[in-house]
Amino acid sequence: MKTDENQTKLAQFDEFFSIKYTFNINASLISKAQLPDYQQFIANMPTPFKIASEVNTLEQSALRPLQAVAGVASQLMEYLNHQSKKMDLLIGYILGQQDDDNARFEAIKFGGGGIIFQTDDTQLFNTSDFIELKLFFPEENSALYCVGEIVDTELVDSINQHKVIFHHIREEDREALVRNSLHQQSKQLQALAQQRSQEKKPK
Repeated sequence: MKTDENQTKLAQFDEFFSIKYTFNINASLISKAQLPDYQQFIANMPTPFKIASEVNTLEQSALRPLQAVAGVASQLMEYLNHQSKKMDLLIGYILGQQDDDNARFEAIKFGGGGIIFQTDDTQLFNTSDFIELKLFFPEENSALYCVGEIVDTELVDSINQHKVIFHHIREEDREALVRNSLHQQSKQLQALAQQRSQEKKPK
């Protein structure tokens, strides 16, 4: 039976839209004695994750004023978008180097409130464990660093599915996750519509 505190934590996961999507993560245990506060979490964040977020913020700030300007600005906008894509590829490569094979697991769902990931070994993670997380989205050339808490573990077809809420995450990273979840939903809906359209065509 789940306690009121655990029910509250489970509800935190559902505060944000989440979507089924498979991607790689790194997860490693943090003992409660070594659990960082928010300032320590920021200080411990690997530099590539800090740089990636700052680059994205600068790009958004630089491009936003030009979106309302027509004429020559549209050509400049196109050029800057190409430069932005080049930078995204470079940042994506750098972030990919943070992926540790020994700490890699598969996540199957994510949103602004947390993630669900899978393990084969029942001894690795348990409910109430705190974990250091790195989330990798190669299609978006992005990755995020955060600290999570496992609030539920369920055995599904001999696979352990761990539901994690974010204990420490920067607000800009949470916003990036929300945007990414909506983007992935849009892509999935487009793929579904295309599939249905193909099925309706006469053979």
